[in-house]
Amino acid sequence: MPLVPPPAPAVADGLAAVPDRTGLRVPPRAWPVRLSPIAFGGDYTPEQWPDAVRREDVALMREAGVTAVTVGVFAWAMLEPAEGRYTFGWLDTVLDRLAEAGIAVDLATPTAAPPPWFSTTYPETLPVARDGSTLGIGARESFCPSSSRYRDAATGIARRLAERYRDHPALAMWHVNNEYGAHVAGCHCPESERSFREWLRTRHGDLDALNEAWGTAFWSQRYQDWAEITVPRVAPMPVNPAQQLDFHRFTDDEFRACFRAERDAIRELTPDIPITTNFMATACPRMDYWRWADEVDVVANNHYLVAEDPEGHVELAMSADVARSLNDGSPWVLMEHSTSAVNWQPRNLAKAPGQLRRNSLTHVARGADAAMFFQWRASRAGAEKFHSAMLPHGGTRTRVWHEVTALGSDLSALREIAGSRVTAEVGMLWDWESWWALELEYRPSIDVTYLDAVRRFYAALWRRNETVDFVRPGADPSKFRLLVVPSLYLTTPTTAAVLRTYVEGGGRLLVSFFSGIVDEHDAVHPGGFPGPLREVLGLWIDEFHPLPAAAAVHLDPAPAADTRSRLRLRATVWSEEVVCEGAEVIWRFADGPDCGLPALTRHPLGAGAAWYLATRPDGEGVDRVLDLVLADAGITGGRTPEGVEAVRRASPLGSYLFLVNHGPVDTTVPGGGVDLLTGERWADGVRVPAGGVTVVREDRTADGDTHR
Repeated sequence: MPLVPPPAPAVADGLAAVPDRTGLRVPPRAWPVRLSPIAFGGDYTPEQWPDAVRREDVALMREAGVTAVTVGVFAWAMLEPAEGRYTFGWLDTVLDRLAEAGIAVDLATPTAAPPPWFSTTYPETLPVARDGSTLGIGARESFCPSSSRYRDAATGIARRLAERYRDHPALAMWHVNNEYGAHVAGCHCPESERSFREWLRTRHGDLDALNEAWGTAFWSQRYQDWAEITVPRVAPMPVNPAQQLDFHRFTDDEFRACFRAERDAIRELTPDIPITTNFMATACPRMDYWRWADEVDVVANNHYLVAEDPEGHVELAMSADVARSLNDGSPWVLMEHSTSAVNWQPRNLAKAPGQLRRNSLTHVARGADAAMFFQWRASRAGAEKFHSAMLPHGGTRTRVWHEVTALGSDLSALREIAGSRVTAEVGMLWDWESWWALELEYRPSIDVTYLDAVRRFYAALWRRNETVDFVRPGADPSKFRLLVVPSLYLTTPTTAAVLRTYVEGGGRLLVSFFSGIVDEHDAVHPGGFPGPLREVLGLWIDEFHPLPAAAAVHLDPAPAADTRSRLRLRATVWSEEVVCEGAEVIWRFADGPDCGLPALTRHPLGAGAAWYLATRPDGEGVDRVLDLVLADAGITGGRTPEGVEAVRRASPLGSYLFLVNHGPVDTTVPGGGVDLLTGERWADGVRVPAGGVTVVREDRTADGDTHR
């Protein structure tokens, strides 16, 4: 990311609501009008506490600067203690108090946790695992997404809530269910099986087409009747990968149908209140969030650090960039993150002093106009009693409480950045279906995984302060100077055509190994590898050579130079036999099974060029590759001292530079302007304290440029 900011993006106005597939009016992608500019708060569970504590909660929320809370996520048993008997009085009181305090409410439907009376009365609604066992109650997400009885009950309680609170002054946004697909990868019950067959009829039309798509001539699998088709179950060997891939799609569709049923019931009664559900952008591989993003009015995302990951702040940035990209670049809602430790990791490390602030403001830097936590007050009982909260068990005397209240002040000071957007010169292709297919059984190497591929390239770009927008397969990437494709095992002809058009039009494309391998049915593309990417990359692959677990290969520049030993790069996991058909060789394998053959190539095509990397370099190697590709794309980058993250948000009102120092030493970054968090003016460099965050409204010169 260049530290000299680009021109501010235009702000669209006059957007009109458009009809969705149900014919109901859908608000444009815009910020919920009743939320504060930078919303601050968290999940609030008043059902867990007596009324005296609830009164104290509202007073403490005001002290902390809370402007919004999510209410009711897991309160179904308290709202409907028996079938058809509703007890809304306690919630009426809670919402009235919040409204009086000026605190907006993201009102949730409680359908992620059906009450015990429902599951015991209707046991057929419980999810069934792949081995045929029924998952029990006492937890959450204990429902089959294909269950018509569950959907009716969920839609019913959603409609009741909308009827009662449609005109409540606290209501700012609807929150449907919670973390769809997080804990149930798919249901294998009889009703799901019947629904799967109907879904397959719609997708494939007839059995001949299905047999062709699934390649059922293999292993004597040809189906003669729809009744013969089952959901994938535990079997002696891996179940047909095409069948598994379709079941992934089916499950994603079924959860989304549950969401739509509740959403549409609510929208009939509150057409002007935005509706969302909380995603887990990089942590839930089971949902295709590109499709989900089409269904919500604003994207909301949950993110939790892996506490023992020393590069967790890089993964945090990636999750935020994915969330922003899902929301078309518009501001999005950070619905959940933690003030300190979580409760579900093997070792739940507490956050260090200052880390709460850094994490929160990094999300804001990358486009979040809300910083919300799970949860407001720490629970005394249940599985999450050791999960951190805004108000810890120790109350207002704790360090976390003081950091929370300080963050509330920070976010209030950043009000003017609300609505500004993040810009990027680099795009990165992200495809959930390819992720699903890549990690099925019987692939060439268990070491080839989707997130590993993405994270390696993302981390190298993060170190250069190159902000990344993620790109949907088949979408037009022409606004980016560089498009990185870390992994695209499943490649459709449509996506391949878009990539070729992008390169011919002047773009720079970087594709990593094991891409372009299969079609949408997990069938190998005819003509060998890399299938429909062969022409744009200017090469073909004779054979894959996965490496043993401890093995490494090395790369040298081509042609070899006297500096060979100094420039030699190390790679692991993968090697392959590349045959060039127009591509020029930039690096070669110096050893290993493909010694002397191309490892990194560049193929000029039209006004652009496509690069291909045939192995998995270590961190230094990825850096070297990106040095070449970024230079080819004309991207100069914005280097800062090591460990300092730089992200810019811009609007017609101004340009705002966020500087996040993850290191132990105070540092200074070139630039100038007013620090929105302290009021201090910086002229010849911006100071960023160790472990701290500085947010600068950058100076404008007489000609309208920002301070350099």
